[in-house]
Amino acid sequence: MNWSSKNSIWLSRLCVVLFGAAALAILISAPWLVKAFVEFSRVPMGHQGERLLLATLYTGGVPALYILWKLWRLLENIQGGKVFIPHNVQLLRRISWGCAVGAFICLISGFYYLPFFVIAACAAFMALIVRVVKNVFQQALLLQEDADYTI
Repeated sequence: MNWSSKNSIWLSRLCVVLFGAAALAILISAPWLVKAFVEFSRVPMGHQGERLLLATLYTGGVPALYILWKLWRLLENIQGGKVFIPHNVQLLRRISWGCAVGAFICLISGFYYLPFFVIAACAAFMALIVRVVKNVFQQALLLQEDADYTI
Protein backbone atom coordinates (compact mmCIF):
# COMPACT_ATOMS: atom_id res chain seq x y z
CA MET A 1 0.00 0.00 0.00
CA ASN A 2 1.29 3.43 -0.93
CA TRP A 3 1.02 5.75 2.07
CA SER A 4 0.21 9.33 1.11
CA SER A 5 -0.26 12.58 2.97
CA LYS A 6 -4.00 12.22 2.28
CA ASN A 7 -3.98 8.86 4.12
CA SER A 8 -1.96 10.37 6.96
CA ILE A 9 -4.43 13.22 7.43
CA TRP A 10 -7.32 10.75 7.28
CA LEU A 11 -5.64 8.62 9.98
CA SER A 12 -4.98 11.68 12.12
CA ARG A 13 -8.60 12.78 11.87
CA LEU A 14 -9.74 9.26 12.74
CA CYS A 15 -7.50 9.34 15.83
CA VAL A 16 -8.97 12.70 16.87
CA VAL A 17 -12.47 11.23 16.60
CA LEU A 18 -11.46 8.11 18.56
CA PHE A 19 -9.79 10.16 21.30
CA GLY A 20 -12.84 12.42 21.44
CA ALA A 21 -15.17 9.45 21.77
CA ALA A 22 -12.94 7.94 24.46
CA ALA A 23 -12.83 11.25 26.35
CA LEU A 24 -16.61 11.59 26.24
CA ALA A 25 -17.06 7.98 27.34
CA ILE A 26 -14.68 8.55 30.26
CA LEU A 27 -16.46 11.76 31.28
CA ILE A 28 -19.88 10.12 31.10
CA SER A 29 -18.81 7.06 33.08
CA ALA A 30 -16.44 8.93 35.42
CA PRO A 31 -18.32 8.19 38.67
CA TRP A 32 -18.24 4.45 38.02
CA LEU A 33 -14.66 4.52 36.71
CA VAL A 34 -13.39 6.40 39.75
CA LYS A 35 -15.11 4.02 42.15
CA ALA A 36 -13.72 0.99 40.28
CA PHE A 37 -10.24 2.55 40.13
CA VAL A 38 -10.17 3.27 43.85
CA GLU A 39 -11.35 -0.25 44.69
CA PHE A 40 -8.95 -1.89 42.23
CA SER A 41 -5.87 0.14 43.15
CA ARG A 42 -6.55 -0.05 46.89
CA VAL A 43 -5.27 3.50 47.24
CA PRO A 44 -6.52 4.86 50.59
CA MET A 45 -8.43 7.82 49.19
CA GLY A 46 -11.81 7.66 50.86
CA HIS A 47 -14.79 9.64 49.67
CA GLN A 48 -12.86 12.92 49.66
CA GLY A 49 -10.25 11.41 47.32
CA GLU A 50 -12.95 10.07 45.03
CA ARG A 51 -14.48 13.55 44.81
CA LEU A 52 -11.09 15.09 44.06
CA LEU A 53 -10.40 12.50 41.37
CA LEU A 54 -13.81 13.19 39.82
CA ALA A 55 -13.09 16.92 39.89
CA THR A 56 -9.78 16.32 38.16
CA LEU A 57 -11.41 14.21 35.45
CA TYR A 58 -14.17 16.72 34.78
CA THR A 59 -11.95 19.80 34.82
CA GLY A 60 -9.27 18.02 32.77
CA GLY A 61 -11.88 16.93 30.26
CA VAL A 62 -12.55 20.53 29.24
CA PRO A 63 -9.05 21.32 27.89
CA ALA A 64 -8.79 17.80 26.46
CA LEU A 65 -11.93 18.24 24.36
CA TYR A 66 -10.89 21.78 23.46
CA ILE A 67 -7.51 20.54 22.21
CA LEU A 68 -9.18 17.82 20.13
CA TRP A 69 -11.54 20.35 18.58
CA LYS A 70 -8.62 22.64 17.67
CA LEU A 71 -6.68 19.66 16.26
CA TRP A 72 -9.69 18.79 14.11
CA ARG A 73 -9.79 22.35 12.76
CA LEU A 74 -6.03 22.31 12.09
CA LEU A 75 -6.26 19.02 10.19
CA GLU A 76 -9.24 20.38 8.27
CA ASN A 77 -7.14 23.36 7.12
CA ILE A 78 -4.18 21.17 6.20
CA GLN A 79 -6.42 18.81 4.26
CA GLY A 80 -7.74 21.81 2.34
CA GLY A 81 -4.21 22.81 1.36
CA LYS A 82 -4.10 25.75 3.79
CA VAL A 83 -0.94 25.00 5.78
CA PHE A 84 1.05 28.16 6.51
CA ILE A 85 -1.77 30.54 7.34
CA PRO A 86 -2.27 32.78 10.37
CA HIS A 87 -5.27 30.73 11.52
CA ASN A 88 -3.11 27.61 11.89
CA VAL A 89 -0.60 29.56 13.98
CA GLN A 90 -3.50 30.66 16.18
CA LEU A 91 -4.80 27.08 16.42
CA LEU A 92 -1.37 25.78 17.46
CA ARG A 93 -1.09 28.56 20.06
CA ARG A 94 -4.46 27.57 21.52
CA ILE A 95 -3.52 23.88 21.50
CA SER A 96 -0.33 24.68 23.43
CA TRP A 97 -2.30 26.71 25.98
CA GLY A 98 -4.78 23.84 26.30
CA CYS A 99 -1.87 21.53 27.10
CA ALA A 100 -0.60 24.06 29.64
CA VAL A 101 -4.01 24.23 31.32
CA GLY A 102 -4.11 20.43 31.46
CA ALA A 103 -0.62 20.43 32.98
CA PHE A 104 -1.73 22.92 35.62
CA ILE A 105 -4.80 20.84 36.52
CA CYS A 106 -2.63 17.73 36.87
CA LEU A 107 -0.01 19.65 38.86
CA ILE A 108 -2.64 20.70 41.40
CA SER A 109 -4.06 17.16 41.43
CA GLY A 110 -0.61 15.74 42.12
CA PHE A 111 -0.86 17.02 45.68
CA TYR A 112 -3.54 14.44 46.48
CA TYR A 113 -2.41 11.69 44.07
CA LEU A 114 1.29 11.64 43.18
CA PRO A 115 1.08 10.06 39.68
CA PHE A 116 -0.62 13.23 38.44
CA PHE A 117 2.76 14.96 38.77
CA VAL A 118 4.08 12.72 35.99
CA ILE A 119 1.07 13.50 33.80
CA ALA A 120 1.57 17.21 34.52
CA ALA A 121 5.19 17.00 33.37
CA CYS A 122 4.14 15.16 30.18
CA ALA A 123 1.42 17.72 29.42
CA ALA A 124 3.83 20.62 30.05
CA PHE A 125 6.37 19.01 27.73
CA MET A 126 3.67 18.58 25.08
CA ALA A 127 2.76 22.27 25.48
CA LEU A 128 6.41 23.13 24.86
CA ILE A 129 6.61 20.94 21.75
CA VAL A 130 3.42 22.40 20.28
CA ARG A 131 4.68 25.89 21.09
CA VAL A 132 7.90 25.22 19.16
CA VAL A 133 5.90 23.89 16.20
CA LYS A 134 3.75 27.03 16.40
CA ASN A 135 6.91 29.15 16.21
CA VAL A 136 8.09 27.17 13.17
CA PHE A 137 4.73 27.75 11.46
CA GLN A 138 4.93 31.45 12.32
CA GLN A 139 8.42 31.77 10.84
CA ALA A 140 7.39 29.82 7.73
CA LEU A 141 4.43 32.16 7.33
CA LEU A 142 6.76 35.18 7.49
CA LEU A 143 9.13 33.60 4.95
CA GLN A 144 6.20 32.81 2.67
CA GLU A 145 4.97 36.42 2.90
CA ASP A 146 8.48 37.71 2.11
CA ALA A 147 8.72 35.38 -0.89
CA ASP A 148 5.31 36.50 -2.14
CA TYR A 149 6.44 40.14 -2.21
CA THR A 150 9.83 39.41 -3.78
CA ILE A 151 10.10 39.83 -7.54
